[in-house]
Amino acid sequence: MDFIALDFETATADRDSPCEIGLTYVKEGQVVDTESWLIKPRSFPYFAPFNVSIHGITPQDVADEPEFHDLWEVLRPRLENNLIVAHNAGFDLSVLRRTLASYSIPFPSLDYACSYIMSRKAWPGLASYNLKSLCSQHSIRPGHHRAAADSRACAELTLKILGQTQTSCVRECSSKLRTSIGRLLDGGYTPSEAKRDYSGRGFNPIIGDTSKHNPESIFFGRSVVFTGALSSMTRAAAQQVIVDIGGANHFGVRKDTDYLVVGQQDFRVVGEDGMSGKQEKAVSLIARGAPLEILSERDFLCNI
Repeated sequence: MDFIALDFETATADRDSPCEIGLTYVKEGQVVDTESWLIKPRSFPYFAPFNVSIHGITPQDVADEPEFHDLWEVLRPRLENNLIVAHNAGFDLSVLRRTLASYSIPFPSLDYACSYIMSRKAWPGLASYNLKSLCSQHSIRPGHHRAAADSRACAELTLKILGQTQTSCVRECSSKLRTSIGRLLDGGYTPSEAKRDYSGRGFNPIIGDTSKHNPESIFFGRSVVFTGALSSMTRAAAQQVIVDIGGANHFGVRKDTDYLVVGQQDFRVVGEDGMSGKQEKAVSLIARGAPLEILSERDFLCNI
């Protein structure tokens, strides 16, 4: 039950602008210590007003603090070869990766998990899974967007998840909840994400209106998959459009899929690269020579 909970605060919308990092250490299922460091970001003295309104850290607070590359010799031995947990790990680990890359520092080797993803699996059906809401539900003192307190809240929440799932460690919990452990290593990373199980979920056939068939449409006689939320219509309506034109809907991306239409993605669900599992598979198939095309919602609307 040993892990380190991590939280970053950033000065701007750019991921390589950390202005604070917090680490909370868990040993044998107990929170034993919390540390935090203010960081002078690369953007100094500029701080985005929106970010300041969230965490309250100002340029004056970090004027005499070290930059990240100077602090790294302190942080690396704490992080390397350990299991890291973050709430919305896609954000925090991308801050780490992009900041290291901006200073041309090699990635450390570490594993990581996402308490946000695990929470969704442990307590399905909640209205919100942000850290503040989950802290309120489980009587955890919230962090109010400061790195030390947020990392501690993440650690305590992770221990609650272990209790909920009756597991003894984060790796066992991740396996039980069907979420993957991410991996960061010199030269790359693999994301921490939810494993999707579509077994037993049928795709209800949609009956098209043959009088609306359009042989001139690019979708006529072709198969289409949708991922993400469309802003112009519901997915069911879009699928109806496809069969009315004379195309077919696929539930998932396959070798014989012709088009993937990408709508707005939920950053809390997709991988760290911002792509859904369907889009990642499509990119992989295209790289192997599959005649599959990825379309934006605008492209879709222009062709119906």
